[in-house]
Amino acid sequence: MTEMTPKRPNVLFIDCHDLGRHLGCYGRPTVVSPNLDALAADGVKFDQHFCTAPQCSPSRATLYTGRYAHSVGMLGLAHPPFDWRLNAGVRYLPEYLREVGWSTHLVGVQHVTRDDDEYVLALGFDSRRSPQAAAPEIARECSKLIAELDEPWFINVGFVEPHRDASGRFAGHAAVTEYGVDVPDYLPDNLAARTEMAQIQGAIKDVDDAVGAILSELEATGAAADTLVVFTTDHGLALPRAKAGMFDPGIEVALMMRWPAAGIVGGVAVDELTSHVDLLPTLLEALGILPPANLQGASMWPWLTANSAPPTDRLVFAEKTFHTAYEPQRAVRSARYKLIANLEADIMNVPGDVLRSPITPTMIDEIVSERPPVELYDLATDPGERQNLHGAPELMAVEAELKAALVSWMRETDDPLLRGPVSSPFKEAAFRELGLPASADPYS
Repeated sequence: MTEMTPKRPNVLFIDCHDLGRHLGCYGRPTVVSPNLDALAADGVKFDQHFCTAPQCSPSRATLYTGRYAHSVGMLGLAHPPFDWRLNAGVRYLPEYLREVGWSTHLVGVQHVTRDDDEYVLALGFDSRRSPQAAAPEIARECSKLIAELDEPWFINVGFVEPHRDASGRFAGHAAVTEYGVDVPDYLPDNLAARTEMAQIQGAIKDVDDAVGAILSELEATGAAADTLVVFTTDHGLALPRAKAGMFDPGIEVALMMRWPAAGIVGGVAVDELTSHVDLLPTLLEALGILPPANLQGASMWPWLTANSAPPTDRLVFAEKTFHTAYEPQRAVRSARYKLIANLEADIMNVPGDVLRSPITPTMIDEIVSERPPVELYDLATDPGERQNLHGAPELMAVEAELKAALVSWMRETDDPLLRGPVSSPFKEAAFRELGLPASADPYS
C-alpha cells in the first residue's frame, strides 16, 4: 500500500479512566449502562480486547500512538512528580488527522502529558475544553462543540470517571443499586466491596448518561451516520487484583466501534484477542491515512469489513515499569494461557488509589505477598489466576513457547529493561539538584 485517499467522516473517540469491562454489555447485569450497551449493539463490540499496560499514562500512550509504552518513552505516569513524557517525534492520533484536514479537539482529560495548554495542544489538538470536568459538564461541552464545528472533525472525549477522587473515594456519584450490586469474582463479597461497587456503578452510570447525551446531539445534527464512534478505557477498575496488575481484571478493557456509513453496524462481536496497540493502525486504515512503518500493532480493519478472517492464534502483550514506584513486569497472553515476568522484587503491587479503598484492608494478607520471577496461568481451568503453574511438567512446552514469545517481543520493540534497570525522570531531577551526572547513577 503506497498511496491512500483520506475519507472524511467525523471521528468521536471517547475514553474513560479505570473502567475495564464493567458494563452491562460485557455481562455485568447490575451495571446501569443502557447507552453504551446500545452502542455495542449497534456496532462492533470487542469481547477479548486488552490494554498494553494496567495503568493510565502508559496505556493511553499506546492507545494513541500505536506503539508500546516502552517504545515511546512513557514508562510511568505523566503527571508530577513522576513526569514521564512521550519521546520527541512520537506522533499522537490527532496529529495524523489534522495534517490531512480534520479539525481536532479535546474535551475533558488526557493523561499523557502535563495538564497545561502548552503541553496538551502540542499533542495535535486545535483546542481543548473542560479539563478535569465531571461527566455532565463534559457532555454539555462536547454537545456544544458538535453543534458548532464544520466537518470533518475529530473530538477526543476524556472522562475522569470512574477514577477515584483525591480522597480515594467516588464522591459526587450517587450509589446505584437499581439492579443489585455486582461484586467481581476477584474480590471478597463483603460489606466494603458491596458499598464500593455500588458507588462505582454510580460513577459508570454518570459516564453512560453523558455518552447518551453526546450521541443524542450527534443524531440531532444529522452527523451520526457518517461519524466513526469509538469507546474504550485505559485499564481495569481501581480495585485490588485489578488496576496496576497483570491479572486479567487489570488489562481487560471495553472497546466498541460504530460507523454506519462504512457498514460498521449490526451488533457484531469480535471474540479474537485484540490490543490497544492495534487501534491506531485500524483507525488510520479506516480513514484512508497512510500509516508509518514504525507502528507496532496490526490493523483490524480488513476483518471488520469482512474482507478477511481474523487470526485465531494471536498473542497480546502487557507491561509495567513504573507506577508509584519501580515495579517492572512484562506479560504475554494467549487465548488460554498467560505468562507474567516479575523483573524486580515487589511484595505489595498496589497503586496509591487502590490502597485507599476500604476493600484493601480486607484483602491485605493476599495483597502483601512475594511475587516469583515467573507466573504461568491456565485461564481455562483457573480464570481467577490463583494457581501458578510455572514449572508444571505438563505445561513445559507451553511455558517455553510463551517465554520465547515474550523475549522476542521485548527484543523487537527494544525494551529498555534488556539493557538493565530503568531510572526515572524524578531520579534524574534529584541528581541534577545534587550536581551529579547521569553516569553516577548506580543503575546505569
